[in-house]
Amino acid sequence: MFSLICFFIFSYYWHGLGVTIGYHRLLSHRAFKCNKLVEYFWIISGYLAFEGSPAWWATVHRVHHRNADQENDPHSPDRGSGHAYFSWMFKQDEELINIHKVAPDLMKDPVYRFMAWGDDALMLTVNVLFRLIIWVCFGWQMALTSLLAGIFVLQIPLMLNLFCHISKLGYKNHNLNNHAVNVWWVALLAAGEGWHNNHHAHPSSAKSGERWFEFDLSWNIIQFMHALGLVSRYNLPAVTTTAADRTIVAGAKITS
Repeated sequence: MFSLICFFIFSYYWHGLGVTIGYHRLLSHRAFKCNKLVEYFWIISGYLAFEGSPAWWATVHRVHHRNADQENDPHSPDRGSGHAYFSWMFKQDEELINIHKVAPDLMKDPVYRFMAWGDDALMLTVNVLFRLIIWVCFGWQMALTSLLAGIFVLQIPLMLNLFCHISKLGYKNHNLNNHAVNVWWVALLAAGEGWHNNHHAHPSSAKSGERWFEFDLSWNIIQFMHALGLVSRYNLPAVTTTAADRTIVAGAKITS
């Protein structure tokens, strides 16, 4: 049982960091730069948590930032909790969520083009095969543990879409024209992504946690990769402030 618990924790964070570091901060926002081997390492870990096409994921997220809590936001809670959590995936405006228009940088990559072409069928096939390999090599208990970890991680960005855009559930460091708030327990589950108000203030920053208590595991991992030479540069906000009433600060500092 202890080995299964350890494997679940390992799988949860490997898949989760693939979403936060790979899908989100790297592909969606280009918050840091690394070589392709490092990039694909993080992307495949998120892909194995049923996250689907990286180009599609990044497209939806970029559209969300352009229209946060406005009419064209793909998953704003203003249109209902069920919509924000899951039904938005089945009610997409194909003209708005257009990979070729919103994420042409990703569609230049043959791997992401192939994943987008294969869509959900390819993603489900790869995920099933991955768990079958674990089953054959390590037994059904390990395969089931891996599957559960992937399903748990799948819920995290869906929860974030909902809970981190309900003002009464969190607090704000920045005055913005959307409902994004920092929710501490989402940040713990999502390796730092729950500091969502901070993220909307500085979307291209590799660091989401700003105040001393805003722990950001994803940022710590990016720093560690930078120390190892695996990350060549990362973005940070040009200015940070500790004033009680914080305002958005334009610009970004590039660290190489």
